[in-house]
Amino acid sequence: MATSISTALLLTIPLAPLAGALIAGLAGKQVGTRGAHTATILGVLIAFIGACLVLQQVLDGARFNATIYQWAVVDKLVMEVGFLVDGLTAMMMVVVTFVSLMVHVYTIGYMEGDPGYQRFFSFISLFTFSMLMLVMSNNFLQLFFGWEAVGLVSYLLIGFWFKKPTAIFANMKAFLVNRVGDFGFILGIGLVVAYAGTLNYGEAFAKAPELAKIAFPLPLFGGEWMLITVTCICLFIGAMGKSAQFPLHVWLPDSMEGPTPISALIHAATMVTAGIFMVARMSPLFELSDTALNFVLVIGSITALFMGFLGIIQNDIKRVVAYSTLSQLGYMTVALGASAYSVAVFHLMTHAFFKALLFLGAGSVIIGMHHDQDIRNMGGLRKHMPITWITSLLGSLALIGTPLFAGFYSKDSIIEAVHATHLPGTGFAIFAVTAGVFVTAFYSFRMYFLVFHGKERFHHKPFPPEDDHAHDDHGHAHTPHESPWVVTLPLVLLAIPSVVIGYLTIGPMLFGDFFKDAIFVNAEHHPAMEELAQSFHGAGAMALHALSSLPFLLAAAGVATAWLFYLQAPAIPAALDRALKPLRTVLENKYYLDSFNEHVLAAGARLLGTGLWKGGDQAFIDGAVNGSASLVGRLSGVVRGWQSGHLYQYALVMALGIFGLLTWQLWPYFNGLMR
Repeated sequence: MATSISTALLLTIPLAPLAGALIAGLAGKQVGTRGAHTATILGVLIAFIGACLVLQQVLDGARFNATIYQWAVVDKLVMEVGFLVDGLTAMMMVVVTFVSLMVHVYTIGYMEGDPGYQRFFSFISLFTFSMLMLVMSNNFLQLFFGWEAVGLVSYLLIGFWFKKPTAIFANMKAFLVNRVGDFGFILGIGLVVAYAGTLNYGEAFAKAPELAKIAFPLPLFGGEWMLITVTCICLFIGAMGKSAQFPLHVWLPDSMEGPTPISALIHAATMVTAGIFMVARMSPLFELSDTALNFVLVIGSITALFMGFLGIIQNDIKRVVAYSTLSQLGYMTVALGASAYSVAVFHLMTHAFFKALLFLGAGSVIIGMHHDQDIRNMGGLRKHMPITWITSLLGSLALIGTPLFAGFYSKDSIIEAVHATHLPGTGFAIFAVTAGVFVTAFYSFRMYFLVFHGKERFHHKPFPPEDDHAHDDHGHAHTPHESPWVVTLPLVLLAIPSVVIGYLTIGPMLFGDFFKDAIFVNAEHHPAMEELAQSFHGAGAMALHALSSLPFLLAAAGVATAWLFYLQAPAIPAALDRALKPLRTVLENKYYLDSFNEHVLAAGARLLGTGLWKGGDQAFIDGAVNGSASLVGRLSGVVRGWQSGHLYQYALVMALGIFGLLTWQLWPYFNGLMR
């Protein structure tokens, strides 16, 4: 029997992390480090428990869609705070709060001794509040508030170590790139408001069939486009920024300049998943435009394959995982383009667990290596850090789609769904997601083997001199050791869902009715999900069938190649590196997109700004104003010369004036007499 969801419970879930953020941020000095992490962890724990209660009620059939607070009414446009809770929202709430809770606990160990300890806890708790407001919204205004709030907090967290020039550059880069995406996003929202006349999801979706019949003039892009296509593409441009899709992906690898806990939170559960969630929520709009869906499909395919290539050459342990995130976000986007929205959010969920595990595992390695992040200086850490080793192995197996692990069910479902779609970009998408399986397995296990197996290379390179804890009193480097329990406990708790969550949830989430009233798919035109359901015969049978499938064989080949290259015959990759040096140069320069942005787009913007400043502001505006003032000054100087103070000069001027006036008035009369 369905139960009703309490408004008080729904308000508690986002407000509890907000309260913790305010305590840690505004009263950090008073409560101290212990008080700061206690308040924020307690707030997120309350939110997680509340989210679990909401999920249970949603599974029992409960739903919620109501206004909490009406902010303003402009003509007939209502601006409000409201919550929409269905299967999609409930799943996101649990994922966000659980991963955030693990990151909060982990941060106690990772950020110990940092002078910004309280500030960091305040920021990550505020991040959780912002993401919850985004996923719980029932209207575009609140969605945009959460959208911008996670962007703001990410800016603060990426540049958390604000004395590092690289951190300041990275957070400014993230801010500017996301402004490009958000410009498209707000245009999309504006089109919905202009033509549907509402900010409410339900009301806008109800008018979607009418919007699909309206033509929209775009003279610069080939005449008329359908309004629904323009709207969906604008909305997706926002997702390209937040979820780091090509070519707006360039900010995400540089976000590694922030502390590792925030890398896990950004990449796993909050900011980058916002775009995927938004498109899934907007499925009633996207289903009406094949053009927009094809655009989504192609962009996701490019991101999934080409960002994976960049992961192959990375030597910074966090950057390898970061490019993995880019590639996996591409997979999710491909699923959205194939109208397999439930598959996309299913992969979002499984990915959140194993990607948070991999990032936090990388952070544990960094702690053990005394903040050396270069995987070439590691090796053999398995015996020194056994918990980090086994949990990282489980996360890597989940990432590459090993049968029975979480990532297998979601990634293989994406590949199957793409085969079932009929959009023009399907051929390229199939190649990208299939080839990406080998690439993912190769770079993932390249990192795994170099870090945990092989020879111990850390004895041959001193630890960073600025690390006070790297050497003993005699100047000898310490052997790496396992991280404290506040670091390893979240690893263990994240490893469990990384293994089992896919097996347990694939049935209801993909082929049940969990998303029945949250996601809309036009089965007649987009049959991917129906065809996927027909081939589904149980999670276990799916895993057995996969053992002979091409994706499994490619994943196994990727692992075997990494094992051969980096454990058995390291001369092979060295020779390939020399032979393919031009290709490596392209990859090292990240396809020259950063150079293009800096030297073409940014330089062009600076040139335009300089032209408007010097030509428009200084020459035209200032010239007109200053020129007018100068003219008035010169005229005043002439007039001032007549102000001599001599009475006879004033009398002469008056006489001349009277003579001139009389001449002007009498001239027509005398002219008539002369005729």
